[in-house]
Amino acid sequence: MSGSSIFETCLAQFPDTSSQLSELLGCVSDQNEQANLSAAQNVADGVNSFFILFGGALVFMMQAGFAMLCAGSIRAKNTRNVILWNLLDSCGGGLAYWAVGWAFAYGGDDGRPEKTFIGNTQFFANTNQGIAMELWFFQFAFACAVSSIVAGTIAERTQMKAYLMYSSFLVGFVYPVAAHSLWSTQGFLSAFAAEPLFGSGAIDLAGSGAVHMTGGVAALVGGLILGPRIGRFHDQDGNLLEEPAEITPHSIALMFLGTFLLWFGWYGFNPGSVLYVASQAGGALAGLVAVNTTLSACAGAISAMAFSSYIDLRHTGIYSYDVVATMNGSLTGLVAITSGCATVQTWAAVVIGILAGIFYVLGSKVLLKLRFDDAVDAVPVHMVGGAWGMIATGLFSSPDLLAAAYPGLGSHAGWFYEWGEGSGDFTLLGCQLIACLFIFSWSFTVMGAFFYFLSFMGWYRCDPLEEIAGMDISRHKGPAYDIQAVEQAAIESLNTSRHRLTLDSSNRSKKSTQDEEVRADEKPIVAEEAAG
Repeated sequence: MSGSSIFETCLAQFPDTSSQLSELLGCVSDQNEQANLSAAQNVADGVNSFFILFGGALVFMMQAGFAMLCAGSIRAKNTRNVILWNLLDSCGGGLAYWAVGWAFAYGGDDGRPEKTFIGNTQFFANTNQGIAMELWFFQFAFACAVSSIVAGTIAERTQMKAYLMYSSFLVGFVYPVAAHSLWSTQGFLSAFAAEPLFGSGAIDLAGSGAVHMTGGVAALVGGLILGPRIGRFHDQDGNLLEEPAEITPHSIALMFLGTFLLWFGWYGFNPGSVLYVASQAGGALAGLVAVNTTLSACAGAISAMAFSSYIDLRHTGIYSYDVVATMNGSLTGLVAITSGCATVQTWAAVVIGILAGIFYVLGSKVLLKLRFDDAVDAVPVHMVGGAWGMIATGLFSSPDLLAAAYPGLGSHAGWFYEWGEGSGDFTLLGCQLIACLFIFSWSFTVMGAFFYFLSFMGWYRCDPLEEIAGMDISRHKGPAYDIQAVEQAAIESLNTSRHRLTLDSSNRSKKSTQDEEVRADEKPIVAEEAAG
C-alpha cells in the first residue's frame, strides 16, 4: 500500500482533521507499520523459498555423485548400465513421487492431533491443492536419493525392468511412509506432531533414518535375495572359495569424483533441511548444521583410514592406506550426522564421525565374512551409518540446541546430558530406537516381499551369460569405453619405421664424430705452417 493510499484510507475514517488529527496520525502510523511488516515478510518468504530451491538443487546434484561412485566401484563392462540406472532414478522416481509419493508422505497435513500411517491427499501435485512447490521439489530430490543408495549393492547382475519397478515402488510408496512417520505433522514418530510420541518424538533433521537407513535396509534385503556376483564366493564348479575373490573397482578416479560430489551435495541435504533461514536464528542454525556436517565427514574419513590401516597391520605386518575405506568413511560420517546435525555440539559431531568411520569398517568386514556381496558398500555406509546417526542423536543432543531447533522439545535431551544431570531421562533415546526398529522392519519387510516377487517371476536377476559378458554389451549397445585393439600389422610397421629412424640417427651421429676427428687431426698441421 502506498503512502498516499494509506493517508486517503485513514482520512476517510477520520475526515475531521481539526478534531481527529491525533487519530488520523495514529492510523497512518499503524498502517505504515503494517505495510512495512508485510513487505519484510514477503522478502523473508522469498529468501526462504530460494534457499529451499537451492538446497534441492544441491541434493539433486548428488545423483551425479551416486552415478560416478557406483560406476567407478564396479567393473568397466557394466558402466553404461549403472549410469542409466541413476538417470532413471530421477526420471522414473520423479514421476512416481509426483503421482503418489508426495501424497503418501505429506498429503493431509493439517496440524490435527490424530496420527496417520500414510498421507491421503494432494495426489499428482495439482497447483490448486495448496502445495508449496519449492518443498515438493526439495523432497523429490530426497526421494530420488533413496533409490540411488540401492543401485550399487545390486549392480552388475540385475535386470533393467527389475530396477525400474523397484525404483518406482521404493520412491512412490516405501520411502514416503518412512518420511510420513518422521516428518509429517501427523506422523506417529514425528517431532513436528501436535502431540509427539512421549512428548518428544524422534529427531531426524535431514534423514539418517528416513532416507539413508530406509535405502540401506532395502539394499540389504535386495542383495540377500539377489545373491552375489558370479565368481565372488564360488569357483566355476560352484565350490565355495576359502577367501572371497577380489573384484576391484575399475576407476578410483570416478569414485573420488563421486565422493566429493556427494559431499558437496550434502550441504543442500543438511543445511537445506533447516528450510527457513531469513532470520538471525535460522541463519545461525544453518551455519551450525554446515559446520557439524563438515566435521563429521572429516572425522569419519580419518578414522576409517586409520582403523583399516591398523587391521591390515595386524594381519600382514605392513601399514597400508586404503583410499576406498577413506572415501566411504567420509560418506558414513555424513550419513551419521544427518540426523542430529542441528542438535549436537561441534565436539559431538567429531565423535559421531570417528565412530561412524570405525562402524563402517567393521560393518564392511562383517558383511564380507557373511558372504554378502555389496559392490559399493552401500549397506555399511547407509544402513549402519544411518542407524548410528539416529542413536547418536539420542545420546548427544544438547538441550539448548534442541530447544533452538525444535521449540518446545528441549525438556528431553540426549541421554548423556540427562545422565550428567542425574535424571537418566531415556525419552529421546527411546524414541530414536523405536524409529530405527520401525524403519528396519518396514523397509526390510515390504521391500523384501517386493524383491521376492520379482525373483519369483524371473524378472530380478539377469542371465548368467549376460552377467559374464557385461550388461553394457548385453543390453546397452556396446561398452562404455571405446578402446579398440590396434592391428598387429600397424604395430609392426610402426616398429619398423622407428627402427629405421634410429639407424639413420645413429649413422648421422657416427659420421659427425668422424668429421670432428678429421678436423682435429688437421689443426696441428695448420698451426705448424703458420709458425713456419
